[in-house]
Amino acid sequence: MTTYDLIIKNGKIVTAESVIQGDIAIKDGKIQEVSQSLEASAERVIDAEGLHVLPGLIDTHVHFNEPGRTEWEGIATGSRSLAAGGATSFFDMPLNSTPPTINKENLDLKKACADEKSVVNPYFWGGLVPENIADLKELHENGVIGFKAFMSPSGIADFNHVDDETIFKGMKEIASFGSLLAVHAESTVICDQLAEEKQKQGKTSARDFVESRPIISEIEAVRRIISYAEATGCKLHVVHASSKKVVDIITEAKQRGVDITVETCPHYLSMTVKDLEEKGGLAKCCPPLRDENEVEDLWAAIANGEINVIASDHSPAPASMKTITDNYFEGWGGISGAQSTLNIMLTEGHFKRNLPLEKIVELTATNPAKLFGLANKGSIEAGYDADIAIVDLNESFELKNEDLFYRHQHSPYVGMTFKGKVKTTIVNGEVVFENDEIVSDKTTVAQ
Repeated sequence: MTTYDLIIKNGKIVTAESVIQGDIAIKDGKIQEVSQSLEASAERVIDAEGLHVLPGLIDTHVHFNEPGRTEWEGIATGSRSLAAGGATSFFDMPLNSTPPTINKENLDLKKACADEKSVVNPYFWGGLVPENIADLKELHENGVIGFKAFMSPSGIADFNHVDDETIFKGMKEIASFGSLLAVHAESTVICDQLAEEKQKQGKTSARDFVESRPIISEIEAVRRIISYAEATGCKLHVVHASSKKVVDIITEAKQRGVDITVETCPHYLSMTVKDLEEKGGLAKCCPPLRDENEVEDLWAAIANGEINVIASDHSPAPASMKTITDNYFEGWGGISGAQSTLNIMLTEGHFKRNLPLEKIVELTATNPAKLFGLANKGSIEAGYDADIAIVDLNESFELKNEDLFYRHQHSPYVGMTFKGKVKTTIVNGEVVFENDEIVSDKTTVAQ
């Protein structure tokens, strides 16, 4: 009889194609067999009777801020929060860390931090900034997942946004070696002019802040970057689209052959401007939260297959930076949410709007793996890496601050009631989270 390292028995196994009852055999970090009934032994058996077994989430958009700004988050706490939320891989953005990931030397620093501290699989974006076009190829050759550029100011002094000439030249370079560019697409001109007008008039409410970064700002920037993609042949990925109106522009481009994909985030699928008014700085982000009709339209776009990826855009900061009194133009714009992506997709998507579990897996695991070239991740199949989340869809819970694994235990999702609780997270065949605790052998690493 074959002996495995781990067998998961009697679970409802979810892939992008189906939900089946069965067993999963794991050895040496890989899924060896998926069967309706395994006749084998293992060093450990997990009985998943009544539970759903999903591919671990691949969060393609997080800001863990290490090295250099670990007082904001850090890889130790950030990766633990992901594991607690059923995520098994992350793509860390190139800004917010000091130094930013804009050359090989800085990438090596970040890799060393992750090797020491991460309890899930780490991947890294490289940055495209005005001064580093000559460094892009070397970054690519050293394993960055792709490149990230800001079409408007990033808010970080040492990560400059790109002017049109820089982004065009950068896209030509990126296309030459077959990588892709992810963009934060908001119009600097529109946002800066509107923000200046609002503040001169003393209009600094939550609604004023949102109106200073309107949907048309995203649309203008997306249209512009699509034209550059058509001219250069560069593969393009638009992050954190806040409106279906933005997605529609991207869908039109896809239909005429542009190689472009789009991401949205859980906060745009679960909160509105009213939440920004009520929760203050905890719910401030850029692009900002929109009105309720935009939330529903985004869910419709998901159901129609128009959105490729759901990612958290986890962008944490200390509470002192998230405190807003009466001026919403002040305070850091970023949502702490990496731990709650699956909870929101299940509660708001599956239970509230009948989104199939298969679609959730497609958006959070299978598509990210395919789009970014992770050949052995994103599905539960023989030969794939054993990155798995085991979830009880019958269990409901209210999220509390003390449940969070972030360095700073705050989030706009605190106080929400979720249905569907992560019970166990497995990374490369090793259990890293169970019984509400991180159990990785890296738990003793200094944070």
